[in-house]
Amino acid sequence: MSTINVNVPSDIKDKANLLFEELGLNMTTAINMFLRKSIDEWAIPFNVSAKRPNRELSEALQEGEGILNGKIQSKSYNNVDKMFDDILSK
Repeated sequence: MSTINVNVPSDIKDKANLLFEELGLNMTTAINMFLRKSIDEWAIPFNVSAKRPNRELSEALQEGEGILNGKIQSKSYNNVDKMFDDILSK
């Protein structure tokens, strides 16, 4: 037998304990179930994804929508040299 020490926020631990008690489990049994299922599937046994954009991307998307909707004024250029001159002059 081996011991694993895991740090989790107190509220998460408390909520998990309530859930596991309702299921007739304790924390050790639930974690062992997770580990065994992970090994059995040789994967995390649930979908892990990052479907939400991070804050920076979310802000950029909102800015793009604002430009498209005409709520935010933006400059446009027909000449890349003029664009760089404008950018570098700031």
